[in-house]
Amino acid sequence: MPYMMRGRGESAVYFEDDISLHKTDAFIREWNQANPGLRIDAFHVALWALRSALERNPTADRFVVGGRLYQRKGIWFSYAIKTKLETGAPLIVVKRRFDLDESFAAMVVGMQETETAYRHGKAARVEKELGLLLFFPGFIRRFLMGVVRWVDRLGMLPRAYIENDPMYASAFFANMASFGMPAVYHHLYEYGTVSIFGSLGRPVPEPGSPTSGPDRRRTMTVRWTYDERAEDGLVAWFCVRRVRQVMEDPAATGLVVETVAPDATRPLGATLDDAPLS
Repeated sequence: MPYMMRGRGESAVYFEDDISLHKTDAFIREWNQANPGLRIDAFHVALWALRSALERNPTADRFVVGGRLYQRKGIWFSYAIKTKLETGAPLIVVKRRFDLDESFAAMVVGMQETETAYRHGKAARVEKELGLLLFFPGFIRRFLMGVVRWVDRLGMLPRAYIENDPMYASAFFANMASFGMPAVYHHLYEYGTVSIFGSLGRPVPEPGSPTSGPDRRRTMTVRWTYDERAEDGLVAWFCVRRVRQVMEDPAATGLVVETVAPDATRPLGATLDDAPLS
């Protein structure tokens, strides 16, 4: 298949899933009451759910480079965050490793620490490197990117380059809910090794549901794009089904509300799911 379909564009398959958030919202309310300085939203649960899906289906965490199929060592997710939790703030892309032996609380704390590092220094270094690339005229940029792709096809890119590049990851997430937008069918990038793209839409109330309170019932549409060369569509569907199972009933799939020590948290204000919209 890597020789029949040479790029991610022609090998992409698409899935759409509508996820009921009634039990998820209850879990999120309970967590945020127990941890006011470490608030979560449905996005955190979705990341945990895909990590669980890849743990159960490790062959889904593969990628194709230079016509060869590779099994990824470790689960890495990339996603965009705002530099400030306010309307109009610029976005930066975060990449983080999601280890299988860390708890949900450790994952949330680790995400906060990673995002803080990106907001206060790491993102600035990335922007400096990109600024250096943009200093050159277009034909030199194309040449340099061509060299990167050629070296990548040979499997010779340095580990330091790959580990710091968000396009070399197991999956890329777009939290469209943070912008008040519906989920989109997103393309896969030819650059890098991302074989899964997840797009989370803004939750909408179910018919007859109150707009707020514990009896509120919401549904979130999640759309997935998957590189079929990495693994067949059936395994991809197993992952989609596991994500829905975890998100629709976190407690039944092993998630518990933990109270995190205050010194491990820093209040960040509203979560992206609650960010004001323009």
